[in-house]
Amino acid sequence: MDSLVNMEAPNFTLINEKEEEVSLSDFRGKKVVLYFYPKDMTPGCTTEACDFRDHYQSFEGLNAVILGISGDTADKHTKFIEKYGLPFSLLVDDTHEVAEKYGVWVLKKMYGREFMGIERSTFLINEDGIVEKEWRKVKVKNHIEEVLTYLKEGGDE
Repeated sequence: MDSLVNMEAPNFTLINEKEEEVSLSDFRGKKVVLYFYPKDMTPGCTTEACDFRDHYQSFEGLNAVILGISGDTADKHTKFIEKYGLPFSLLVDDTHEVAEKYGVWVLKKMYGREFMGIERSTFLINEDGIVEKEWRKVKVKNHIEEVLTYLKEGGDE
């Protein structure tokens, strides 16, 4: 997939854990940290979600909204949010249409089998709806710190 940096972020409308519609365009005027993750309640995804939770105030202070997207149901998202006290919305992409728009629905290999799934990725979308930065094939360790540092430094790496 080609980079989306400096391009208009593909807009979408998905339901969140409360089955309310959420559109990317609802957040114009704020930065959006849009992160795609494979599955609720799995070790890496739990660590990533909790890292975002633990740094939530810092993101808020930088005028940034956090949105997580996976193929899980609203019900699973609700359980995940309640279990770990997540202060941000998780969106349902059960048809993986949005993951495909962002180029993160990919062929994965695990334990010798191949399957399609979400590649852990984060996109920083600026106040005007333009993709400012993307992190693909994310490793969970220190990822949230990387995103925060990028935001704090105004985009200069």
